[in-house]
Amino acid sequence: MSGASAAWHDLALYLIARYAGPATAQAATKFFMLQWHTDGQAPYLTFKDIRDRGDSPILKTQVWLQEHWRDPNPVVGMIHESGLTDRTFKRHFQDATGFTPIKYVQHLRIENAKQYLENSETAIDEISWKVGYEDPSFFRRLFKRIVNVTPGDYRRMFRSPR
Repeated sequence: MSGASAAWHDLALYLIARYAGPATAQAATKFFMLQWHTDGQAPYLTFKDIRDRGDSPILKTQVWLQEHWRDPNPVVGMIHESGLTDRTFKRHFQDATGFTPIKYVQHLRIENAKQYLENSETAIDEISWKVGYEDPSFFRRLFKRIVNVTPGDYRRMFRSPR
């Protein structure tokens, strides 16, 4: 099931399938130009860059990360920038943001990749490199895991009109 404004699509199709059969529900999707929202809302979510003003070493690393998220290993730089020990930094960072440092970087990179997919015709492999991933295959799997659709499907869903 999906949420937000498209939830009625799923409800209507569910009721049609239940009372008139799956074939009728499928015909309704075509006739009314509806679609099943089996992906949920993940493709529509955006990464919220949570800034905890109370934890200055973490805020300092978040500001640093705005310029260094493409670096090959930004977590090492984040730890160095914070001035904290590895373990203390990771604990404070997760408390402040709700993410481990690596998950935070991944979400930041994927959010930037979404912008490329929406606003350019740049090849997905090239987008992978632009957002800091040397292995396009890993990037595609990570994108699918976080967004719940492939980069190509995301582009088809949200491409800016030309």
